Amino acid sequence: MKIPKRIQPLVDDCLVDEVIRSLMSGKEAAVYLVRCGNDIRCAKVYKEANKRSFKQAAQYQEGRKVRNSRRARAMNKGSKFGRSQQEQVWQTAEVDALYRLANAGVRVPQPYGCFDGVLLMELITDHEGQVAPRLSDVSMSAEDARQGHAVLMQYVMRMLCAGLVHGDLSEFNVLVDEHGPVIIDLPQAVDAAANNHAQWMLERDVNTITTYYSQYAPELLGSQYAKEIWALYENGKLHPEVELTGHFDEKEETADVDAVLQEIKAAVAEEQARQQRLREQTETDRVFF
Repeated sequence: MKIPKRIQPLVDDCLVDEVIRSLMSGKEAAVYLVRCGNDIRCAKVYKEANKRSFKQAAQYQEGRKVRNSRRARAMNKGSKFGRSQQEQVWQTAEVDALYRLANAGVRVPQPYGCFDGVLLMELITDHEGQVAPRLSDVSMSAEDARQGHAVLMQYVMRMLCAGLVHGDLSEFNVLVDEHGPVIIDLPQAVDAAANNHAQWMLERDVNTITTYYSQYAPELLGSQYAKEIWALYENGKLHPEVELTGHFDEKEETADVDAVLQEIKAAVAEEQARQQRLREQTETDRVFF
């Protein structure tokens, strides 16, 4: 096929030998099947900011740290240079996340580098060597659904252990090969400690995946993995080997109505006593003077 303009520099630099075909085009990037020497890989070409349909990008970028102070100032001002730097941060965020998550025990594609907005990474294949299907295209038994769901809950937990929340996890950005789920699409991954929306995003990720698997195993809808994982995180008890249960006991303290009424009565009596003392003091002052 004709070499896309954005991939041409990689061909010129001998990083890519051939563009085989287009794999998909999503809201943030277009993905191509390419040959690099004897290896078949993916080339993810990020779309420019004005062509992306990914909503609320600023919400996801909250808390991302930029070490270079000049770059940080430019990004805050929104200058032309700052916007270009913001794009670079958005693109390199996925590479950084892929390395961090692989080290944390989460199955993700292996990255080979990001070059001018083009990410080269491992091609995930099925047992026949074909491109692995998305979770959304896979039918399964109830047992397979329970197992797949449990694996992804472990991955969500390990991601949080690594300080990250996917932020857009669904059946459309999970691939399934012969060994199970593989998480993809991470440029919007958020810093759990620095982003005020992290808890909400984690809950949405978990609920979206749970809802999908529940069509095969309805009992999964009753699980409370998001609350369990976040509570462990907040209490400093989350670690990569923790055994999740899917259960969470919310502590609901029932109001003691009688105690509240007693306090109100005591407050009223105290005020009445204070008013009585004032009246008595007034009468005493009149007699004295």
